[in-house]
Amino acid sequence: YTPRDCVAGADFIITMLPNGKLVEAVAFGDNGFAGAMKEGSLFIDMSTISPFENGAIRTRIEKAGHSMMECPVGRTSADAVTGTLLLLAGGTQDQIKKAHDLLLCMGNELIDAGGPGMGIRLKIVNNFMSIALNALSAETAVLCESMGLSLNVAIDMMKGTPAIRSHFTTTWQNKVLMGDLTPAFMVDLAHKDLGIALDIGNKLHVPMVMGAACREIYNQASGFGFGRKDWTSILVYLRNMQKGNRNS
Repeated sequence: YTPRDCVAGADFIITMLPNGKLVEAVAFGDNGFAGAMKEGSLFIDMSTISPFENGAIRTRIEKAGHSMMECPVGRTSADAVTGTLLLLAGGTQDQIKKAHDLLLCMGNELIDAGGPGMGIRLKIVNNFMSIALNALSAETAVLCESMGLSLNVAIDMMKGTPAIRSHFTTTWQNKVLMGDLTPAFMVDLAHKDLGIALDIGNKLHVPMVMGAACREIYNQASGFGFGRKDWTSILVYLRNMQKGNRNS
């Protein structure tokens, strides 16, 4: 069967593919399904692809007179088996309402990400942070082991600090997100402490690429006037960089 054959008479068309080119090919290639969608049907792409690819596909679907939303998923393959995935819905309110019961056959929690294209954006930022933290966590674990420190002791301690609890839900709440950059812990002190850890890692031959990159960000922020501001001001520094203005 071709994709075109498979959608005959379908109210919903779902794709979950490894990349955007495959989604595009299944929709618009030879025997693609886009030309066979019935009136009133809804295309739901659950792939993890670039938001720009997602937007381009949506534009083509809508120009053809059809409807599309995206709903990438979170959690693990085990949750896929048990139907307990986290569903990140990016669509209009009407689209999400229409797809709600179908989507909950695959997951047990549905988040309205805020409109078309926002579901895939939410998935990308979550994966970015989770994947990057996995590498930084590995560097931290190897540093612990190389110093003879129990990893279990370190984990138990870090459960009460931003190291595990996240800056989003701890330090940022009452500082940078409130516009308060008075130092509870200065950027320069954070830079100094990273330097100590990296010096130890260097002596013990611990690969700490993520840590070194982080120290460079603090170093740059200090050089542009953030040194005596709160360490959460790194957010302001990076926002300024994105806008082409690094100064505090």
